[in-house]
Amino acid sequence: MASMTPGADPASEHETHIDEWRAFAPLELPPILAAALENFREHGYHGTSVRDVARRAGVSLPMIYYRFENKQGLLVALLESAMGEVLQRARQADKEADGRVLDRFGNVIECIVLHMTHRAATASLDSELRYLEPANRKKYAALRKALEELLLEIIAEGAAEGLFEVDSATDTTRALLGMCQAVTGWYHPDGPLTPEDIADRYAGIALRTVGARVRPTPRTPKM
Repeated sequence: MASMTPGADPASEHETHIDEWRAFAPLELPPILAAALENFREHGYHGTSVRDVARRAGVSLPMIYYRFENKQGLLVALLESAMGEVLQRARQADKEADGRVLDRFGNVIECIVLHMTHRAATASLDSELRYLEPANRKKYAALRKALEELLLEIIAEGAAEGLFEVDSATDTTRALLGMCQAVTGWYHPDGPLTPEDIADRYAGIALRTVGARVRPTPRTPKM
C-alpha cells in the first residue's frame, strides 16, 4: 500500500463528492469490496479468505491480487474509505456552524452518529483494525486521530468559553467517540428509531456529558 506524504491531509485521498453532510445515498461499493465487506461481517477478517471473496464477487483470484494485493488490502480499502467519508462529513458539519461552539459540537456529534447508522456495515469494521499491519495501522490511525482532534478542539474551546464543564477534554472526547462507535453494535435499519432519531438523542446525551448549559440553535426543518 502507498505511504502517506508527510504533512498531507490524511483524508484527502479518500474524498468523495458530498453535497450535504446529513444526506446519505445508499452505499455503493465495487463488487470485490462489496463481497469482502459481506464476508468480513459474516466471518470476521480472520475467518475470511481471498478465495471466499473471489467466489462471492464472481471474479478470479488474480484479479483481487492485482487490484488489492492481498486480503489486508481489502480491509484497508474498506476501513480508510469509511473513515475518510465520516471525517469529510464532520468537517462540513463543523464549517456549517460558522464558529458557534454549541452548533459545532452538536453538528459533529450528529454527523458521527448518522454515519454510524447509515454506514453501519462499514463503520463496524473498525473493530477489525487489530489485524492491520503496522504501516497500515499507522495510516488508518491518522484518519481516526484527525476526527478525534476535531472534536477535541471544539470541546476545549467550549470549556475555555465557559459553555462546557469537563474535567478532561481529551478523556471526554474519547468517551464520546466510543459512545458513538458503539451504535454500530446494536443499530438495525428495521428498528423503531431512524438514524435521525438516534443522532438527535445522542446529541442530547453528548451535550449533557460536556455539561452544556444551553442548547445549540434549533435547526430549521427543510421543506
